[in-house]
Amino acid sequence: MKALGGGWDELLSPLFSDEKYLKIREFLKSEYSRYTVYPDMYDLYNCFRFTPLGGLKAVILGQDPYHEPGQAHGLCFSVKPGVPLPPSLQNIFKEIESDLGIREPDCGDLTKWAEEGVLLLNTTLTVREHIANSHSKCGWAWFTDSVIKLISENTLNTVFILWGGNARSKAPLIDGKKHLILQCAHPSPLSAYNGFFGCRHFSKTNEYLISRGKTPIDWDLNIKK
Repeated sequence: MKALGGGWDELLSPLFSDEKYLKIREFLKSEYSRYTVYPDMYDLYNCFRFTPLGGLKAVILGQDPYHEPGQAHGLCFSVKPGVPLPPSLQNIFKEIESDLGIREPDCGDLTKWAEEGVLLLNTTLTVREHIANSHSKCGWAWFTDSVIKLISENTLNTVFILWGGNARSKAPLIDGKKHLILQCAHPSPLSAYNGFFGCRHFSKTNEYLISRGKTPIDWDLNIKK
């Protein structure tokens, strides 16, 4: 595996040398060689590569990657340029417009958020094509739970944004005295009206960051003219 950079290699080295991770690697070797798996193996750790640890401001937790062609590229909820917006991402953009007055962008690529300091972490990092949650039992939960705990232990004043039951189950891994934990329903059309719409997590994140002397996140993905 290529180096991640940004301080992540040092933080995550105990995980990458753990027997549990070596088993995940063997599983992935088999899956990528026999099936179509998303994201591309070279995009697998993009969430770390695009967001240096020293610049981390917030963590958004997703579940597993999009499982249809051309969508997943290693950042939760994000899709590649030119790909139609999935329903959950449409609802995220609707909430941003309601919360901050930022109009919905044409593109669902969230790389700019990652570069702003938002770690877009799925709790499962890979998926077999067309089969949601197909890799959820391969060991990723141990890995990403460990990542969450390491971030909680080694950073200060990070905002953890937990949408939906899977993400909210990770709250006990986070030190709420050192960080802000924001929780609500998932932005999926099935649950967005049960508390996601109106959560104002984007403005609340920035208010917290400013109160802790950090630069707020620019959530606007529209190209500035």
